Amino acid sequence: MDAPRWLDEREDRAWRGYRRMRRLLDLELARELTQDAGLSEADYDVLSDLSETPQGRLRLRELADRMLWSRSRLSHHLTRMQQRGLVTREECADDARGSVVVLTPAGRQAIESAAPGHVAAVRRHLIDLLTPAEVDALGALTHRVVDHLGGRAPQPRHDAEV
Repeated sequence: MDAPRWLDEREDRAWRGYRRMRRLLDLELARELTQDAGLSEADYDVLSDLSETPQGRLRLRELADRMLWSRSRLSHHLTRMQQRGLVTREECADDARGSVVVLTPAGRQAIESAAPGHVAAVRRHLIDLLTPAEVDALGALTHRVVDHLGGRAPQPRHDAEV
């Protein structure tokens, strides 16, 4: 077994800073979303994903994949959202065992009401703190990591981009 490649001081600072930033940012955005719109982050993700489809519909399996959740976990969450009138579920025409999650008018109203405040919070707590070059760097590095973790080959790194 190879010896571990420990993080040097610079790398450790970046890693720990990223972890702390992510926790604080997630907590603040979730707090504001709940306070301002009465939605959890998961509610927002479901409603946002559904609202971005042409007919406000997604297969439960596809929605679970997008959210990186198990179908069981998502199904339990959707039950709570159904009780609030934000979504419904229908049988899938192609697969009797599958279901389709459908955005209701109340769900569309909820996401349309929540989105402006949520985007303002994202701007206030992240985007507006960065220079345009830093926004570009953030986009490049996050997509590189997502591509790597998603099994796709990462794009070549160009030092001028980062």
